Amino acid sequence: MAKKKATRKKAAKKATRKKATRGRRTTKKKSVDLIISKSRTKAAAGINVSGDFYTALDEAVRGMISAAEARAESNNRRTLRPHDL
Repeated sequence: MAKKKATRKKAAKKATRKKATRGRRTTKKKSVDLIISKSRTKAAAGINVSGDFYTALDEAVRGMISAAEARAESNNRRTLRPHDL
């Protein structure tokens, strides 16, 4: 008799687990490797920072790097220098 109760409890637990996870949607966010550090950016800013700001800042920095790279190559150099910015 004790075995029957134990199996009923296990079955009930499984059923409740399935019900709990049935309505949830799992969406994976695209993981992007950021050049900038979120914690350092937030520390440098004196106010709150939006989550979208980090992506925009990363795109701006990548654009600056590619422009500096093009300038260095046009000057026949393979080293980025501060004046390339």
